[in-house]
This record gives sequence, structure tokens and C-alpha cells, in this order.
Amino acid sequence: MSCCPTRQVKNRKKHVEKAKVIASRARRDSDAVLLCGGAFRMGTSQPIHREEKANPIREVSVRAFGIDKAAVTNSRFSAFVAETGYTTEAEAFGWSFVFEAFVDDPSRYKRLPGAEWWCAVPGATWDAPEGPGSNVVGRGDHPVVHVSRNDALAFAEWAGGRLPTEAEWEFAARGGFDQKRYPWGDEEPDDTGFQPCNIWQGVFPFRNSLADGYLGTAPAKSFEPNGYGLFNMVGNVWEWIADELSHRTAQTTNKESPRSTPDLHHFLLKGGSYLCHKSYCYKYRIAARSSNTADSSTGHVGFRLAFDHH
Repeated sequence: MSCCPTRQVKNRKKHVEKAKVIASRARRDSDAVLLCGGAFRMGTSQPIHREEKANPIREVSVRAFGIDKAAVTNSRFSAFVAETGYTTEAEAFGWSFVFEAFVDDPSRYKRLPGAEWWCAVPGATWDAPEGPGSNVVGRGDHPVVHVSRNDALAFAEWAGGRLPTEAEWEFAARGGFDQKRYPWGDEEPDDTGFQPCNIWQGVFPFRNSLADGYLGTAPAKSFEPNGYGLFNMVGNVWEWIADELSHRTAQTTNKESPRSTPDLHHFLLKGGSYLCHKSYCYKYRIAARSSNTADSSTGHVGFRLAFDHH
């Protein structure tokens, strides 16, 4: 199974265009929420997947920080590209991973072994999420996708922010709750009557009943916010995190990126996505973790920014 497939290329640096970053002034999002920080219990003592054994409950303190109410949207990313001329890594590589339901005749594309629902689609980019002929018209308020961690860092520098640490992200996602499984509490989403977030309903990857109203991304501010006023901290899109995983940890999460190799650095992803379901990828829990390489991109990974509080 692969929640977040990894890009594999030789001579990786040749394929990464230098970011054209303008950071002449901080562009702190007025919609960000300031959190006072403090001590909280992070992690879980009831791991569902092997990799969570390295993530037990422990008390952690975070300083005051700001965080976006929602993931960075197509509209915000479009403004960044328009001002800077930035080229994303999906554009530089010439392809990105797209879920099979969004392409005509998936057999035309190179598939990910063991996770054939991922198609390597030439021309799939942030503004053509399903490949050539698609666009983000009408989806300006949806999270931007097909962005690598490197792309997120370039945007963050331009915007005067940064990626949140795992501790900050979990503190924010909990919304003031102590050790609840989800931002709304412990009640489990189901396939029929309770859909508090954008995940899969039905039998993955064959049938999605669309009980929550979405096959792909939902607007970044859909569903009820958590106790801190933050939207979609779980479900919708995975979010890039600042923390790097060790090689040892990356190897234990190898089932999430089956083509990954131990010599590549992996970085955390949190929150799960619209493709998660309890029967397959039970990663829309606050304590759950995944990872990927910094240049990988897919149609279900985005990010939100954090801001230092002075």
C-alpha cells in the first residue's frame, strides 16, 4: 500500500530548478490563528501501524506560534507563482502522481507496483491536477496539490512563514483536547451517517459512495473547524511538516513509499487525505504519521504555514 508514493529519478539535482523567491517583506496571512502554546501530551500509546511505535505519548511544550486556518489554496499559490515566476518540481520533472479515478484509461500510464491506483501522469501539475486539459478553475479555494516539500518551503519564504514542526502541528490539530483521536473528539467517521472530514467512503480503491460529497479535494475551509478554528487538520490533503525522519524511521515506513530507498531523506507528512479509509490507510488520526522525500509530489499532498511569534 502506498499513501504517498515517492518520486524516483537519477541525478536528482539536475531535475530541480532553483526557486525564484522574493522575500522583500513578510506576508503573514491575516487569517492565521495565534496559539499561545504550552505543554500537551503528544503521540499515542495505541499505535495502529508499526511506525507509530516510535511515537509514544510524551509531554511536549511548544512556544507561542501562528498557524494558517487552512491549507494553502490554489489562489494563494497562484499569486506566488505570478509574482515570482516559480517553477514547481512537478513541472521541472514533467510528471506527478495522480489517482486513477481522475484519469482516462489508467492503463496508459506507468503505475506504482503494489499501489496501481497511482498513475505517473506527464503534465500533472498544481494548476493541471489531473494532467493536460485539466485546470483549477472553480477550485481557487481548494488546497494546492502536486507541490513538493521544496515547493512548500519556497512558498513559505515568499510568504514570510515556515512549515510547522510535528509538535506544533499536533498541538494545533488537537484544538485544546487532550489525547483525543481526532480534532472533533473520539467519534469514528463512517461510510453513511457521520462524515466530519474529507476521507474515502466505501471500498478503497474500487468504490467511493461520496457520502461526504467529495471524490477529490474539498475547499480548504470546508467541514467544521476544530477548537482553535482550524479547518481540515485531518483528511482532505496530507500536509508537509518541517521534521526530517531518520533513515531508520524512513525504512520502517517503507510500505508507505514502496519504491523509496534508505539513502534518501524522508520528511514527515501529517493529517491523511481524501484517499484515507480505516480499512486501508487509517492515517487521518492526529497522532498518525507518514513520510516522503522532499521532491515528491502527488495529487493529495499540500501544506499550511506556521509563523514565529515575536
